[in-house]
Amino acid sequence: MSAEINTELQHVRDYWLKFMKPKSPIYTFLLNDIQIISATKGSITAHLQVLPVHVNSKGTLHGVVSSCLMDWAGGMSIVSTGLDNSGLSTDIHTTYVSVAREGDLLEIESNASKVGASLAFTTVQIRHAGENGQIVAHGTHTKYVKAK
Repeated sequence: MSAEINTELQHVRDYWLKFMKPKSPIYTFLLNDIQIISATKGSITAHLQVLPVHVNSKGTLHGVVSSCLMDWAGGMSIVSTGLDNSGLSTDIHTTYVSVAREGDLLEIESNASKVGASLAFTTVQIRHAGENGQIVAHGTHTKYVKAK
């Protein structure tokens, strides 16, 4: 899937590939194959194929992966506003709605509803990619973003 490369998308991809991914072993392990497919100011969309490393003993998406996606996507939507800082988590909530299984393609959408001088507020939705778009999990994420 190709996307038109705009300034926000390029900035988010650069931040992910040059700063975040190489410096975060957990993101590298769980989100190594994530694809950022679009970004506008304050919003990102990504795809992740559910792999064996992502599932629990029941064969469904592990809750820790959903929470990791909430954390990651919230930060990326903040970066899409032009910041070179994804922030530090102060509060994160994940609600698990349905399951995903190995082989499923997930679509992760995050929106930064407000990026202030010290705090940013984001919402994240994880759903099955495609026409159905059944929600797997959704949540909110607050991050401390005060500039250095």
